[in-house]
Amino acid sequence: MRAVASIGLWSGWALGLAATVLPHPIGLTALRVLAPAALAALVASSFERPASVLAVAWTAVMVAIALAPDTALFCINGPAYPNERRFLLRPPAPLLLGPIPLAWALAVAGMAAGPLLLAARQWVWGAVALVVGFALAWILLRSLHVLSKRWVVFVPAGFVLVDPLGLTDSILLRRQTVRTLGPAPTGTGALDLTQRAPGLAMEATLTEEVDVSVVRPGRHGGESRPTDRLLFTPTLPGAVLEEARSRRVGARPV
Repeated sequence: MRAVASIGLWSGWALGLAATVLPHPIGLTALRVLAPAALAALVASSFERPASVLAVAWTAVMVAIALAPDTALFCINGPAYPNERRFLLRPPAPLLLGPIPLAWALAVAGMAAGPLLLAARQWVWGAVALVVGFALAWILLRSLHVLSKRWVVFVPAGFVLVDPLGLTDSILLRRQTVRTLGPAPTGTGALDLTQRAPGLAMEATLTEEVDVSVVRPGRHGGESRPTDRLLFTPTLPGAVLEEARSRRVGARPV
């Protein structure tokens, strides 16, 4: 079991290294799965042999870096075109309060349980855990990866809202139609695309209405809603405003 665990940990380290060398949204998902898993493995191993305070502190720092907005900015802009700039959207609050941590825990456990049980010569349970665990991990990791593909993308024509969780189609807001872009005022009646994400919500007001196809749970396709005001929540609202100003997209000061 020690040899199998060592191989798994070194494989995770290699994947984490590749994710930092080759920035990509897939790498962001990998970092955000692997870094907390390393901390969990360190804490679990401490029950048999206490880990040093330095090891725990350093691993916790790595987790904080992996979850930092600047790390996301680095990863998601890796495959971007030279004339576009991507900014990650904050995850919905209902997912943060349980589904995301649960999906992460089940995915990590699903990948680890089978090999460790087989290494312990639990052939039947190990084979079952290997098949079921890897299938479950694949499904959950694909779901978690959706969070790495929710962006505000500035392009030469304006900016695009990309959100597979809330929109059936991406929304292109042309520079000429964006009247203002800035922090949302209290009590605004804009179409809310934040999905109750924590943080500062941004409001884009338009000179004309656009049709927005919003995902509705339990319904096939989306619900089209015309609006001239939109709300969304980026992880770096200040950087979004700076990018908007540099591209002459309507913005007002914070």
